[in-house]
Amino acid sequence: MSDPVCPLCDRPIPPEARQSLHHLVPKLRGGKGGPTVLLHQICHNEIHATLTETELAREYHTIEALRTHPRLAKFILWIAKRPPAFHSKTPGKRRQR
Repeated sequence: MSDPVCPLCDRPIPPEARQSLHHLVPKLRGGKGGPTVLLHQICHNEIHATLTETELAREYHTIEALRTHPRLAKFILWIAKRPPAFHSKTPGKRRQR
C-alpha cells in the first residue's frame, strides 16, 4: 500500500514523517466534527502561522483556497524540493494575533 499524499504540497506522507489532521473549518469556528485532511506537520504549521482561525473559516476552508494564498503558494514551491519526511521549524514571521 502506498503512503498517503499531503493534499497541500502533493508529497507522500511516509509513516516516519511528522503528520497531523487539519480541520478545514477550525473547531472553534463551527468545524468540530467537520471534514479533516491529513497533512505533513510542517504544512499544517505553515497554514496556522499564515492564517487566523477566522480567515480559515471564512475564506480558506478548502485545499484549493489554501493553495491560492500568496504565502502558502510560495511555501508549497519551497517544500516541493524537500524529501517527504522533511521537517523544520516554520520559517518566517508568525502572523499577528
